[in-house]
Amino acid sequence: MKFGRGLFMICGYLWLGMWGLAPVALSHETDNGSNNSLAPMLENVTAAVVSIRVSQSIPTGGQFGLEQSRVPDALRRYFRDPPSPSERRPRATGAGSGVIVDSQSGYVVTNHHVIEQADSIDIQLQDGRVLEASLVGSDESTDIALLQIASEGLTELQFADNDSVQVGDFVVAIGNPFGIGQTVTSGIVSALGRRGLNRDHYEDFIQTDAAINRGNSGGALVNMRGELIGINTAIISGNGGSNGIGFAVPVDMVEKVVEHLERDGEVRRGMLGVTISSLTPELKEAIGAGAEQGAVVTQVLPGSAAEQAGLRVSDVITGIDGHQIESAADLRNIIGLLRRDQQITLSVFRGEALMELSARIGDDNGVATAAVDFPQAFNYRGAIIAEIGPGEHASATEGVLIDEVRQGSAAWTAGLRQGDAVTAVNRQSISDLNQFRAATEAEPRLKALTVVRGDQTLLLLIS
Repeated sequence: MKFGRGLFMICGYLWLGMWGLAPVALSHETDNGSNNSLAPMLENVTAAVVSIRVSQSIPTGGQFGLEQSRVPDALRRYFRDPPSPSERRPRATGAGSGVIVDSQSGYVVTNHHVIEQADSIDIQLQDGRVLEASLVGSDESTDIALLQIASEGLTELQFADNDSVQVGDFVVAIGNPFGIGQTVTSGIVSALGRRGLNRDHYEDFIQTDAAINRGNSGGALVNMRGELIGINTAIISGNGGSNGIGFAVPVDMVEKVVEHLERDGEVRRGMLGVTISSLTPELKEAIGAGAEQGAVVTQVLPGSAAEQAGLRVSDVITGIDGHQIESAADLRNIIGLLRRDQQITLSVFRGEALMELSARIGDDNGVATAAVDFPQAFNYRGAIIAEIGPGEHASATEGVLIDEVRQGSAAWTAGLRQGDAVTAVNRQSISDLNQFRAATEAEPRLKALTVVRGDQTLLLLIS
């Protein structure tokens, strides 16, 4: 939640830190045999969902209504108010929701944006008790925060098996809509693995049509067994109200983040040290990959865990420790929540050959695992290609040299730069200009160029 900004919106996506839910009725059979009411299931669930109120001091504007930080240093002494110990600074308040996940330790999960920049956090239990909460840790990239309260007689929610969640499952959303108090709505799982709300974050959202509005952030999304399947986070809305498109962070991601926050107070992400792109049919044909889906390695950074594991440019990663990788986002989500020094096994296609590589996740030293998008199509014009002469390239002795690239040209936009050496086209090594010309004129139209730049190897697509 960003204080003083009203609603927190990104490209039409509304994070829910201020308000909540509109009731919807849905009749279906529950595990206890009743097909008329959700009440028996909710009796054991609602006590674990709490209301959260946060407050933050608002910086005062000074004698002339100016923020001190905006006044030039040379003039700041003329705009300084005399000290007034009795003066109270104005405060902003907001409301959200949370879920008790450990009754013994008093741990409460909510959204990062609910408690962000808060000076104080109060939690109201279903029985009316109001408790001060302390912040254990928070992670902006997954929008998950962990709070702690001290109290007896707490009720916790059990985590569901994430793999059991399917599109069409009946679900119930519980939270604190508009600060009016705990409210329950029902619906179904509309989709799984939703991404694109914020490309800089780790995303794998559950989409639901259970009515969700502002203030429901941090609340529970549960199945018909009363198990937690997700933490409600965002909605798509043009007017701030529910349009039947809500999103929840899935429970497996929540569980991993909570482990990090409980142990370290933050998520200390390990790094693999590659840039990647999702495998498309065009890219599959270009590199001759035996995989149908996965994450294509487009760069292996020197000294990284990926280099030590033996990963190469154009390798396709299809699994980690038995977990299937369908896209670049899948790989990023998994790697981003692994512990440093954790040993993993990568399933990799190198051409048609499937192999397994062992990697030890490295430290965050600037070597990141990042998803990149290739340009869809561009012409190979604007670059002057030449033979590699003796001593003309520090790392490559065979291939062709990018002698000149006109800035703003298609080749420049594609990522080619002066001094690059192209050593392979569609995984076929080239040694001279004639081989390069023949390879680029052959089918398929889309070409995957292996490029050596300094001590790095890149994969660039040219059509």
